[in-house]
Amino acid sequence: MSDQHEPEFESPFNKLPIVVVFLFVIMAGIELTLTAGAAGFVGGPEAIGWRLGLVRDWGFSGDLFDAMLAQGYWAPEHLARLVTYPFIHLSFTHALVAIVLMLALGKMAAEVMGPLAMLALFVLSGVGGALAYALLLDDPVWLVGAYPPVYGLIGGYSFLMWRKLGATGGQQMQAFSLIAMLMGMQLIWSLFTSVGYGWVAELSGFVCGFVLSFLCAPGEWARILQKLRQR
Repeated sequence: MSDQHEPEFESPFNKLPIVVVFLFVIMAGIELTLTAGAAGFVGGPEAIGWRLGLVRDWGFSGDLFDAMLAQGYWAPEHLARLVTYPFIHLSFTHALVAIVLMLALGKMAAEVMGPLAMLALFVLSGVGGALAYALLLDDPVWLVGAYPPVYGLIGGYSFLMWRKLGATGGQQMQAFSLIAMLMGMQLIWSLFTSVGYGWVAELSGFVCGFVLSFLCAPGEWARILQKLRQR
C-alpha cells in the first residue's frame, strides 16, 4: 500500500477575496442564465427576450436621468440603475471579457486596498461613469456592462503603479500605459466599426477609480491628514 497521497483539489476561488467571488457569482450567474435562455435550454420561448427586458428594467438610460434632473424627482427605481447596469451585458463575449478583467484587477485591488475598498472602488467608479455618460452626452443608447467600474479598477491599479514609481524615482507617466493602450485600441477599433460613446463612461470610471484611490489606498488617508495638519 503506497504512502503517497493523492493531491487534494483546491478550488481557484479559495485564492480570490470573497468580495471578488461575490461579484463574479452575480455577473456570471446572470450571463449564464441569459445565454441558456437565448439557446432555448431554460425559460421556453419567452427567454429569448430576457436580455432585452433586463436592459430595459435595470440598464442605465441617460434620457431617464436627464428627465429626473429636469423634473427634480429622483425615482428610487431609476437611481438604482446607477448600480445595477454593470451586471447586465449585451452578449456572452461582452460579459466574459468584463468578468476576466474584474477577477484579475479586483483580486489585486482587494489584496492591496482591502475588500471593502475594492467594492467601493468598483461601485463608485460605475456610478461616476454613468453620471458622466448622462451629463456629458445626449446619447439615447442605454449603458450596460461592467466596463466603467472595471476601468475604475484600472484607475486603482494605475494609482498604485504611479505611487510606486514615484517612491522609487521612476517615470510616473508609465503608470498610465495600460489606460493609454486601451484607449488607443478603442480609437483603432472605431476606424473599422461604430463603437458608440461607451468609452466616455469607461474613461470617466478610470478617472473616478484613480481619484478614489487617494482615499482607498493603504496609508493615503493618513498621509492626506498629515499634510493638512502641517498647513
